[in-house]
Amino acid sequence: MRNVTQAIKHLIIINVIMFFVPLLLQMDLTNLFALHYPENEHFGFWQYFTHMFMHGGSMHLLFNMYALWAFGSPLEQMWGKNKFLFFYFSAGIGAGLIYTFVNYYQFNGIYEQLINMGVSSTEIKQILDAGSYNDNIISLSNETMREFYSLYHTPAVGASGAIYGILVAFAIAYPNAKLALIFFPVPVAAKYFIPLMIFGDLFFGVTKYSIGNVAHFAHIGGAIIGFLIAWYWKKSQYRL
Repeated sequence: MRNVTQAIKHLIIINVIMFFVPLLLQMDLTNLFALHYPENEHFGFWQYFTHMFMHGGSMHLLFNMYALWAFGSPLEQMWGKNKFLFFYFSAGIGAGLIYTFVNYYQFNGIYEQLINMGVSSTEIKQILDAGSYNDNIISLSNETMREFYSLYHTPAVGASGAIYGILVAFAIAYPNAKLALIFFPVPVAAKYFIPLMIFGDLFFGVTKYSIGNVAHFAHIGGAIIGFLIAWYWKKSQYRL
């Protein structure tokens, strides 16, 4: 069994502590540490860092920590602890920034539609606070209005953005490594497997077929940042 490298061991420990200690103490740290929409009253710039240590459930935590260990270990062994940590946090923070940018674009698109209908900014704020609206005045679909409310109120949590960066870096470093999923137990080379996963996130992110509150564009953001850094390092043989 692959040994747990130093940086990954500490990241796993922090993630486990941040999940179970608040649970045992019945503390909700979501408003403080999860990544909120910038205009939400709970937003803080530190959340681009802290949201990586928050998880929505035990399975969310388990899958992320397994992927961190399975795919991150060979990268840390290859790069060293400092370089790996720089990569991990760059991918995670970059994922949060890209996720915010996409949410901002989507939110303001709906916001402008409401303004063009004659709904004032004060009335829009009341809609966001109350979670209800007068459908005799607003002609947008219920689905669009639910999305508008969700973009403003639903925070992002999890290390998935950073994990997607790791997956991409793994595919660049070990393109012919064979990977498989439990529900698709056919080994596929990483250079094909990882791009298919990212394409799936892109598909679900733009088509509304996603099941549950999955931050697809955070995954894509982490993959983009991870690709840029890993590709640059491979080309230039950069060393920290």
